[in-house]
Amino acid sequence: MRPDSTFWNGKRVVLTGHTGFKGSWLALWLQRLGARVTGIALYPDTAPSLFDAAKVTNGMDSHFCDIRDREALAAHIKRAEPEIVLHLAAQPLVRASYQYPVETFATNMMGTVHLLEALRNLNSVRVALMVTTDKVYRNQERPVPYDEDAPLGGHDPYSASKAASELVITSYRDAFLAAQGVAVASARAGNVIGGGDWSADRIIPDAVRAWDSNHVLQVRRPDAVRPWQHVLEPLAGYLRLAHALWDAPALAGSWNFGPDAADAVSVRHVVDIARSAYGRGEVAYGQGDTGPHEAGLLMLDSAKSRAMLGISSRWNLNEMVGRTMRWYGAFAQGTNVRSLCEADIDAFES
Repeated sequence: MRPDSTFWNGKRVVLTGHTGFKGSWLALWLQRLGARVTGIALYPDTAPSLFDAAKVTNGMDSHFCDIRDREALAAHIKRAEPEIVLHLAAQPLVRASYQYPVETFATNMMGTVHLLEALRNLNSVRVALMVTTDKVYRNQERPVPYDEDAPLGGHDPYSASKAASELVITSYRDAFLAAQGVAVASARAGNVIGGGDWSADRIIPDAVRAWDSNHVLQVRRPDAVRPWQHVLEPLAGYLRLAHALWDAPALAGSWNFGPDAADAVSVRHVVDIARSAYGRGEVAYGQGDTGPHEAGLLMLDSAKSRAMLGISSRWNLNEMVGRTMRWYGAFAQGTNVRSLCEADIDAFES
């Protein structure tokens, strides 16, 4: 469902993680909708970054702050007086979580605690949407999609830290914020792709880096299956859910956002489409037996968001991968990055 500009226009929104990949796209979209956006995040951690390239800070109030710093975060929140809070700030990478487990838990779990604590007794706020991940579920590697009532778990520190943050979110909602009149929800989205992601150990950025440099793309786990979607798909879901929570606080709870389980496909399949769209590129497929543990099979059941929010996928796999590869191609040719993003949002909304 297209976000309603008449709702978002003039809304005071705090967006954490606005310097990241998803956060930058969401900040741009909120600006187009007329929201008064305050961003709170670390400096971008990639070069290039979508935040810098698209000049995301133009048209919003941007602050660089570590959400592990409870007092600084609370001060920014208090000054912004948000009506809606969208929490995307995180340590978002599975493999990095093996290297930095303490930092991952401190950011993803305690950072969530700090944000929710800052919302206690804040009279302005009505909606808080906390973005976690599809990896919060106890993955049993079976061909069964996980719905919102499936048990939480997490083998790697990233997944476990996000599952822990789900417990934090539920506790703060039930113990404090519901009685305060704040509708609190968590959003669990599938794997996203789209232009402007330069993170390490993600398949599309890895492919673009390798093929632009005439190197061979090394794929660790080609047969791993994921619920792929273009970045605008879950962002549209977040915007729709936040609007719905404003009107109907009883919708507070956890929500999945992803394609139908039947549309979850392997990494190999995504790489084949990306290479075709790129026009060239060599690939070396591994056996999936190197490196730390990563889930081999993950599917989401998003029937709740389809039925109750009217959410449905706009772009199929071929279109989303092709559009993403064209974005990177246009970026390499020097096309204005903000215009590239706005063109994709226009196409998504049309």
